[in-house]
Amino acid sequence: MSKKEEFIEIYKKYIHRDGAKEFLDYLTGKNSDFFTAPASTRFHGNYSGGLVDHSIHVFYCLKDYLQRTRVKDIYGMDYSDESIAIVALLHDVCKINVYKESFRNKKVNGEWVQVPFYEFEDKMPYGHGEKSVYMITPFMKLSREEAFAIRYHMGFSNEDSPKNVGYTFEHFPLAFALSTADMEATYFCDEQK
Repeated sequence: MSKKEEFIEIYKKYIHRDGAKEFLDYLTGKNSDFFTAPASTRFHGNYSGGLVDHSIHVFYCLKDYLQRTRVKDIYGMDYSDESIAIVALLHDVCKINVYKESFRNKKVNGEWVQVPFYEFEDKMPYGHGEKSVYMITPFMKLSREEAFAIRYHMGFSNEDSPKNVGYTFEHFPLAFALSTADMEATYFCDEQK
């Protein structure tokens, strides 16, 4: 099964709210490069298809984290499979159509050769997490907890005030859980080429 097929299977299994089909149609349509985009220019998932790989990894990391007894019983984190799938699979849709393939010179074995790389070119610079929320909400209504989770999934590496991040993690624990899953996927699951 390809990563695209795996993503679609997970999406269809768990996400059923109004607008879900239309958003999936957008993701798979000609105006979206979601399934071929990288997740970054130089770091995790910096290859064609890296974004979908990363999104799937975050889904599994988040599911695993939220199944821990301590997380459920002591922290009281209990979310529907639909909420988990939405925030994990869609947290980085802001990266659709922002990476452009290009070439640069690199010395290999003493000779200069052209090697491919990705450039970041965002024609709608609306932030990171907030842009993902902005892109999803015309299709699907998000709960407040889901919106804050997606918005603050970058945690303290976000460009926002640490006070806002801390407040969000305290009041919307799904944001903390998603940020944790995102970091786990980034540093332990995603490839770098």
